[in-house]
Amino acid sequence: MADDTRPNWLDRLTSTARINPDDFSYKISRNRAVSLGYALAGWLYMLRWQRNTRIQGVASLVVLALAVLLRVSFVELAILILSITIVWMAEFINAAVEAVVNLASPDYHPMAKVAKDVAAAAVLLGVVASVLIGLLIFGPPLLDLVT
Repeated sequence: MADDTRPNWLDRLTSTARINPDDFSYKISRNRAVSLGYALAGWLYMLRWQRNTRIQGVASLVVLALAVLLRVSFVELAILILSITIVWMAEFINAAVEAVVNLASPDYHPMAKVAKDVAAAAVLLGVVASVLIGLLIFGPPLLDLVT
């Protein structure tokens, strides 16, 4: 089927895939080591400027130490690591959304507030799920210790 006779739904479905990001990027890294450096720079930014990230760092270490002390299974440890990672990722994405919204909308706009609030809600969702997972994993061995 030629491009001019393509159904409208197919054109909409594939339109994003036809956009070359290099045409719109300020700087493109073709080197994986340089890209890793950008990622580490982002992590350092988070640790320096985002107070919640420092709190998460301490909480992550406490959870992992408790997992070692309670000798949780490898599967439980994997679940804890995955939960911790999801919260970190949500926090990083939240900060990225906030930065983009601040850049794009320096003045107050109700939709900017929506974007920031929804991104923060994603972090909260990850934290609540992680706390529940922590209670399920740590609850029984902690109860055994106190009874």
